[in-house]
Amino acid sequence: MIDRFIADRLPPPEAQPDFLFELPELQYPERLNAAVELIDRQDPDGLAILNDAGAWTYGEMKDLSDRIARRLVEHEGLVPGNRVLLRGPNNAMLFAAWLGVLKAGGVVVATMPMLRPGEIATIIERARVSHAIIDARFRADFDAAGGDGSVLAYDGDDGFEGLDGIAPGFVPHDSRRDDVALVAFTSGTTGRPKGCVHYHRDVLASADSFARHVLKPEANSRWACSAPVAFTFGLGMLLIFPWRFGGTAVTIETPGPKPLLDAIARHRVTNLATAPTAYKAMIPILGDHDISSLTTCVSAGEHLPAATWHAWKEATGLAIVDGIGATEMMHIFISASGEDIRPGSTGKAVPGYLAAVLDEDDRPMASGTGRLAVKGPTGCRYFDDERQADYVIDGWNVTGDTYRRDEEGYFWYVARSDDMIVSSGYNIAAPEVENALLSHAAVQECAVVGASCEERGQKVKAFVVLAPGYAPDAATATALQDHVKAAIAPYKYPREISFVDSLPKTATGKLQRYALRASGPSA
Repeated sequence: MIDRFIADRLPPPEAQPDFLFELPELQYPERLNAAVELIDRQDPDGLAILNDAGAWTYGEMKDLSDRIARRLVEHEGLVPGNRVLLRGPNNAMLFAAWLGVLKAGGVVVATMPMLRPGEIATIIERARVSHAIIDARFRADFDAAGGDGSVLAYDGDDGFEGLDGIAPGFVPHDSRRDDVALVAFTSGTTGRPKGCVHYHRDVLASADSFARHVLKPEANSRWACSAPVAFTFGLGMLLIFPWRFGGTAVTIETPGPKPLLDAIARHRVTNLATAPTAYKAMIPILGDHDISSLTTCVSAGEHLPAATWHAWKEATGLAIVDGIGATEMMHIFISASGEDIRPGSTGKAVPGYLAAVLDEDDRPMASGTGRLAVKGPTGCRYFDDERQADYVIDGWNVTGDTYRRDEEGYFWYVARSDDMIVSSGYNIAAPEVENALLSHAAVQECAVVGASCEERGQKVKAFVVLAPGYAPDAATATALQDHVKAAIAPYKYPREISFVDSLPKTATGKLQRYALRASGPSA
C-alpha cells in the first residue's frame, strides 16, 4: 500500500519547470533513499552530531534512525507516502527523526518551533498529516492545533519514549529517486502556505551542486547554522551538507548571535551559515569569543549588503560566501566563493544551474535588470496550488526577486518584485500580518508593508485605521503588537505602527501598497 496524497496532487509535467541534470554527480540511480545516502554510507565511527548535550557517531545515528523507522512502520502503521510532522528545535533527536521518516518511506513535514497553533493547524490540514514526532516541550502547541493520529514524543536530546523495546536494524524503504521526501511550507504573498515538494534526489542535488562546487567542504568539517531545519537553508547547511561530506553537525537550540558565537568557540565550528543581520550583530561582540576555528562563512535568506561583507572581513579576515536560494528550489542556486566573490553581488549561477533576468515579455536577457529566473536539478513543485503558474513561466522558476545581471554573469540584487517582506532572513507575508491585526477589535482597516531597516534589512510596518473609540497612542500600538505575537509567529509582528485616517486605494478599491512604501517615516 502506498499513500499517494501528495504525489497525486503535484502539478502536471507541463506546469513544472525544466530540470537540468547535466553534471555527472547529479546522475543518481533509479532507486535512491536520501537518508541511507547521508548516514548509512558514512564511517560509523565518524562524529555526526555534536552539541552541549553530547555527541553522536554516524553509527549511533544509523541505529537510532533505524529504530525510529521500525517503530513507525511496525507499531504506528506508517505506509510509504504518509506525512509525518516534525516539531522541535535543532538537536540530535530531531535529526534522527528526519532520517527515520525517510527510511520508513514517509514524507517529512517539518515545522519551525516558533509557529503558533493556528499556523500549525493549517499545515496539518494542508498536508493531511497522519503521524507526528514531537519534542515534548512543544507538544502543547501541537495539541492546541488539533493534532491527532500517531504521535511519537521525545524529551529533547535525552531521548525517545518507547524505543528501548524496539529491535535494532531496519531495511529502509526502497525509494525511487523521484519519490517525495519532504514538503517544505513557505508563506506566500497571500499568507496561505505553499507546500514545496522535494524528492529524494533533490535532497542530494543541493549538496552536489552548491555545497560541492562552491563551498568545497572537507571531511570532518564542523557545521553550524542559525536556521531551523524546517527552513531548507537550515536543512542543507546543518543536516544534508555535513553528512553528505562526512562532517559534523553542531546543533544549537537557542537562537541569537551570542549563542551562535558561544557554540563556535565551544565546539570548534569550521563552517558557519546565518543571515546578514546576524553577521552584523555578531561583529561588536567578536572580541569576547574565540572564532579562530572558522574557515567558511555563508550568508543567505536576504540580501547581503557590501558594507556588512566588508565589516565582517575586516573584523575576522573571512570573506562571506553570499547566496540566494528559495524553498521552491531547495537551496542556493546563485553564489560565489574565494576569488570569485564580488562584494555586494550575490554571485553567479551555481554549477548545475542556469540563471537569467527576464524582460517585460518574460524573455531572458544577456544582461540588464529584470525578474530573476533559474533552472537546475531542483525546482518548484507546489502541491494542489494554483500559484504554480505564477512561479513557473516557460520552464523557468521565477523567484519574485528583481536582479541586475552584468556582462560578466554576476547577479546584483535590486529588490523584491512581490509583496513578500524579508526581515532578518525570514519571509513574512503581508496579508498574514494584516489578518492577525484585523482580528483585534481596535482595527478597522490596515495594510502592512516592508520598510527599510538598517538592522534587519526590512521590518514589518503596519498602517492602521482605528475603529471608533480607540486612541492612536503608544498603548494601543503595544496592544496590537502583543496581539499579533499571540496570533502568529512572533517574528512577524509589526515593529512599527502608523495610525492613519485612511489607506490609499485605486478607484476600484484596491490597496496601493507602493504608495505606503513611498510614504516615508511615521509621524
